[in-house]
Order: sequence, then structure tokens, then C-alpha cells
Amino acid sequence: MAFQVNWMPRFAYTARNRNGTTVTADLDAPTRRDAVRLLAARGLQVAAVDEVASALGRGTSALPKAGSPRTALRVSPQAPGRRDCLPFLEALHDLATSGLSAGEAVRLLSVRIKEPRLRALCAGIWELISEGAPLSRAMAGFPQVFDPSITNLIQAGEATGSLNDTLARLITHLTEQRELQRQLLTALAYPIFMVVVAGGVILFFLFFLLPRLQTLLTSLGGKMPASTKILIGLSDFAIHYGLLVVVAAAFGAISFWRWRATEAGRATTDAWMLKLPLLGPFAVARTVLSFSQTLSVLLENGITMAEALRMTEKQIDNRVHRAAFNTATARVLEGEALSVALARTGCFPDLVLDRLAVGENTGNVVPSLKQVALAYQKLISNQLNMFTKVIASGVLMAVFVFVGFIAFAIVSAVFQVSASFKMGG
Repeated sequence: MAFQVNWMPRFAYTARNRNGTTVTADLDAPTRRDAVRLLAARGLQVAAVDEVASALGRGTSALPKAGSPRTALRVSPQAPGRRDCLPFLEALHDLATSGLSAGEAVRLLSVRIKEPRLRALCAGIWELISEGAPLSRAMAGFPQVFDPSITNLIQAGEATGSLNDTLARLITHLTEQRELQRQLLTALAYPIFMVVVAGGVILFFLFFLLPRLQTLLTSLGGKMPASTKILIGLSDFAIHYGLLVVVAAAFGAISFWRWRATEAGRATTDAWMLKLPLLGPFAVARTVLSFSQTLSVLLENGITMAEALRMTEKQIDNRVHRAAFNTATARVLEGEALSVALARTGCFPDLVLDRLAVGENTGNVVPSLKQVALAYQKLISNQLNMFTKVIASGVLMAVFVFVGFIAFAIVSAVFQVSASFKMGG
């Protein structure tokens, strides 16, 4: 009598035991999830689980790679985005510092969190972790949320057993970046509000009040002064051609924005920005802040200098500075000191280079980078405050001048008409 033997799948795993020793071996389990649970029951912290043999006529799908289509299918209709990164890390850190493992913390978050996008993110990450992926690899499956530098930092924290410290540094870093963005938006909000209000007042004058005043002055007769004629001409132009001007301006703005979205356009406009009086120093300060913050966090968490420089390069927004930093990175990899390589670019202030040189001479550049980041955080805050005051003052001055011109034109017309009546009398 013939019979069939059903072989149980065999999985090769890499894990760390309670002593921190890395263990590599095989075990049999019905599914990958069962294998992970068996390893967890043995007190092992799983790093990787891969199937090496499957049952006859039966197989299990391989663990999806980061960013694979299978991973993308896990994203819910309310897809998480970059703004969900910091809340996830904060919630994970809160639970991890309470004594839970990273996997258990993610599992608990996937059940307890109420916010739809964040819950979908936690559920997707937990599904990957439950199939044997470490936290860093599971997070890498959501590139729309986690930057590669973040997942690399998490991987370094897992490898060194300092995940909680890594999460704390990441949270501090991302919080500082979010605060800078908030300051920038706050600084721009008031000038934009002033421009909108001033524009509304001017348009109200040109489209509604001035045509009625023109009708009144025309009915009274008399010769109008040049200022009044200019004002009436502006009103007529706005009434007859204003919509065309708005459409042309919108088309030009959209075309410019699309051109700037290209790599050539971005490089050209970034070069223009560096030459402007206020925006140029601000762009340099932002580059220095981004460089010092990112590089210090990466180096502090065990990332090698070569990898840290490559990751830092991607965080620099200005394309001119990014290209210069790329050249400096290549020189550093050839053995040149970082401060010397950056000095050759001509993009970084001398004080920053001096502080980096001091850190390199002492053998620890991280404290110097942190000092630079702290100094430039304050500098950027001061620049934003000055920028706000300059823009607001400029807008107010322009509004006062235009309103004054309107008042002068109207008063001049009234006096001119009155004089005409007196001469006629």
C-alpha cells in the first residue's frame, strides 16, 4: 500500500538570544509565522527567517522585499505619508521604553491606535514583522513614509542593541526639522496675509469705487489732473484686461513651476536663489543646518562615515550645494579631511569649517556638528524673524504709497473741478 509523506517546511533563521549572542540555525514549522512564534517562545529576538525547504506540493511565499508590489498592496485606501513618520516613531518609543519588544509594540499599536492612516501603517509593518522581517526591513516596505536614512538608522540600532536610544535621537532630529518648517510657514503666513488684504483693497478701489467716482467727476465736467487720469487709466485697464492678465500670470507661474520641477530647472533656480540678498544667506544657513543635524545623528548611531555622507547628501535641498557636497564626499572617501573637502567647495562658512576641523583634530566630530546645528537653528530663527519684518514692512509701505496716490488723485480732481466751477461762476 502506497502512502505519501508530507514534509514540513524548513526555515533558516538568524536571531539573538538573551545574552546578545547571534544564533543561526534551522527549524521545521508549518508556516513562517509559526516559525517566528516558536523562536519568540524560545526567548530569541528574530533578525531574519527564510524558507529553505517546502512540503511536496506546498509552498509559502517568500518574504517580500522592501518596496515590493506585495508590500504596496498592504497600504490601505487611506495611505500613510511622510507626516505619519514622527507620530509612529514617538508611539513606538513610548511603548519600547516601557519594556516591550519592537514587534510587540508595533502589534499593540496596530490594535490600539484610532487614527486611520497611522493604524494602517502599524498594521502593515506588523504583518511584515510577523512573517519574520526585522523592524528596519518592515519599515523599509513603506518608502512613502520612512526615508532610507531613517530605516538605516533603525537597522543600526537593532544591530547594536540600542534601538531605544536610536529612536530617541531620531525623534529629536525630526522634531527639530518639523519645528523649522513650522517657523518657516509662520514667517510666511503674515506677509502673505498682508499681500492678500492689500490686493483686495486695491482691487476694490479699482473695480468698484473708482468707476463710480469717475462717473461723478465726468458729470461735473472740468479738466481732471494727470494723477487722476493715471488712476482712471489703471481702473479701465483692470476692468477690460484684468482677467487676461490673471490668466497669463497663472499660466506663467504654472509653466515656471513645472520647469523648476525638472532637474535642470531646479539647479538653475537654486543658483539664482543663492544670489538674492535675503534668500541667499537663508539657503546657505538651511544647508548647513540640514548637513550638521543629519550627519551628527547618523554618525552618533553607528553609521559609517561613507554611508552617512551619502545619506546626508540626499537631505540637502539646494541642488548647487548638493552637487558641491557630492564632490566633497568623493574627496573624503579618497582620504581627505571633511573640513578641507568642504572648504574647497566654497559653499560653507569659515566658522563652520573651523568647528569641523576642531572636531576632526580631537577625533570626535559629532559634538562639533551638534554645536554647528544649535548655532544655525538660532541663526535661522533670527533670519525668519527679519524676513517677516522686511516683507511685512515692504507690503505696508507699498499699500500706503498706493492708497496715498489714490487719495491725492481724488482730492486733486475735486479741487480741480471746484476751481473750474469758480472760474465759470
